[in-house]
Amino acid sequence: MSSQITRLIPVAVVVVVLALLLYEVLWAPNNFDGDRVVAVSKGMSFARVADSLAAAGVIRNRKLFETAGELLGMTRQMHIGKYSFHSGVSNKEILDDLGTGKSAIIIPVLIREGLRARAQARIYGRELGIDSARFVQLVSEPEFVRSSGIEGISLEGYLLPETYLFYWQTDEEQIIRRMVEGFQSFYVDSLQRRAGELGMTTDKVLTFASIVEGEAILDDERSIIAGVYYNRLKKHMRLEADPTIQYIIDDGPRRLFHNDLWVQSPYNTYRNYGLPPGPINNPGRASILATLYPASHKYLYFVANGQGGHTFSRTFAEHKKATYRYRRIRAQLGSP
Repeated sequence: MSSQITRLIPVAVVVVVLALLLYEVLWAPNNFDGDRVVAVSKGMSFARVADSLAAAGVIRNRKLFETAGELLGMTRQMHIGKYSFHSGVSNKEILDDLGTGKSAIIIPVLIREGLRARAQARIYGRELGIDSARFVQLVSEPEFVRSSGIEGISLEGYLLPETYLFYWQTDEEQIIRRMVEGFQSFYVDSLQRRAGELGMTTDKVLTFASIVEGEAILDDERSIIAGVYYNRLKKHMRLEADPTIQYIIDDGPRRLFHNDLWVQSPYNTYRNYGLPPGPINNPGRASILATLYPASHKYLYFVANGQGGHTFSRTFAEHKKATYRYRRIRAQLGSP
């Protein structure tokens, strides 16, 4: 009996050692301070993912983690995403997360009103790791525009500003479609009927609203500004909207100079009558509603008042006085 026990001891030792090694490889905790975020991007190999985990201090031993991946056959089953790992997580738990994507972080992305598609693309590129150039390309790709249910040459103007929730490296097509769907859900039948009453297509509504968005700072001035532009259109006056100049200059936005107002472009509302050919940015809900329901008044001009709002005038003489006051305020503040 004793000889049998003696023979079993080495076997038991081997089993214990293997069990301890397996525990170290698969189930032993990886301890670190706080939570650590790691991104798994398109095209990343298992080795690069291991590098990222090690660099972030999530795994205590890169070799043990790679061994765990080999043992579980999970070196090719990684879901794209951003992952937040808590201290004490094991290699197996990390691999399970990466293999299923179940704990990938949903990322909120704030898209502010009045941004052009290319500016939105830069934000998504920074926050979600998407291909910003591809985003911009799709916005003006005729077939993609049609497939989005929009009749126009571009989706500029239809990308509704909002805080969106996406996963890391969500496809550019999916992001754009979500934004267009946001606009379509907002632009309900009653608003479409109102546009018809004003004799405006959806594209013209958004073009008009994008100018209001570019001008307005205070919410309670949006409908007043919209009313100014309607009044100018009715009197066959040029809109002379500065945001349309900012749209066509290469180094904007910046302070405009007199020469800027004469740049040749169909978007230049200082040279051309009527609305420009399309939206100059992506307006928010408030500017779209202000366009559809403008304030009724007799103002034809407005200029900044130096306090975040505008001074509105009925005559050019009044406007000249308001402009002079604003320039004097700028000079007192040391602005050029």
